Formats: sequence, C-alpha cells, structure tokens
Amino acid sequence: QVLGKGFKRGVVLSAGSFLVYEAYGLISRFAEVHASAKVEEVIEQADYLYGSGETEKLYHLLVQHKTSEDAELLWRLARASRDLAQLSSTSAEEKKQLVYEALEYAKKALERNESNFAAHKWYAICISDVGDYEGIKSKIANAFVIKEHFQRAIELNPKDATSIHLMGIWCYSFADMPWYQRKIAAVLFATPPTSTYKE
Repeated sequence: QVLGKGFKRGVVLSAGSFLVYEAYGLISRFAEVHASAKVEEVIEQADYLYGSGETEKLYHLLVQHKTSEDAELLWRLARASRDLAQLSSTSAEEKKQLVYEALEYAKKALERNESNFAAHKWYAICISDVGDYEGIKSKIANAFVIKEHFQRAIELNPKDATSIHLMGIWCYSFADMPWYQRKIAAVLFATPPTSTYKE
C-alpha cells in the first residue's frame, strides 16, 4: 500500500513535471516567435527611416537594440552610427566616438553571422574610417583586411552595387598611389597592398 501511494505520487509528480516542461517549451517558442516578429518590425521601421534620410531618428531607434544578437540589426546600427558621424552638426569628438562605435557594431554583426554580406561590407567601411584616426601604418595594414571583406561581401552577394563600387575605389586608390606613399608602404610592409587600373 505504501509502495502503491509512492508510485501514484511519482506518476502525479512526473505528469506535473511533464506539463511544466511542455508549458515552458510553448512559452519559449512563443517568446522566440515574438522576438523575431519584433526584430522584423524594427528592421522595417529602420529601413523606412534610412530611405527617408532620418539619420538621427534612425540611430536613436537602433541604438536601443545595441545588445541584440541579430546581425541584421547590428550592421544597420553600424551604418547609422557612421552616417551620424558624417553629419556636419556632429562635433569632432562625437564623430570619433561614433566611428569607433560603428566598428564595434559591425564586428559584432560579423561574429553573429559570418554569411551576412552587409556585415562584411560595413565592417570594411568602418575599418577604413577608423584608419583616419590611427595613422598611416595602421591604415595600410587595414587595407588588406578591407579588401578581404569587400571581396567576401561580393562573393556572398554579387549583385550588391555598393560593395562592387567600393572594391573599385580600393583598387583605384592603390593603383593611383603616389610614389612617396608607395615607398612608405614598402618600408612598413614586405608586401604592401597594390592594385592596377585594369583591376
């Protein structure tokens, strides 16, 4: 009889645990779907603001999601931070801070999704911007990384005109590099970045 009661209690507890587990699973799935829907909503709103040229509003919308794990949100935040840095109303101090912030967001977007072409594109753009604050050696060293990420962006999305255009600018910059800069590059690096007009 004692065994019987213990067995019944065990069955009741097991059933209760199972129900709790199932409920938790349903809540988790609902939360994921809800979070996904919210992300899509924010992206839709962000794209509308970007298309309308509302740079400040766009930045303030996206910066609320800076801890997001979604690469689509993060590269858009990198772009918004960079665009805000480019505004004439932004002070030199704020510009520098935003440029470095943009790089962090782009890097985070890449870490979250290595197959996202836009994350590669904006990471390359942001590294290039940071180079303006870090001197010629850093700028030349970063040139290799920039080229690699533009190439990867083009591989992932061969129809993205911006990535192709920026890759063209990269090639043109190194094909058109003045002789004295070439000399500096050769002193700093055994094989400095090079390109041709044909490329």
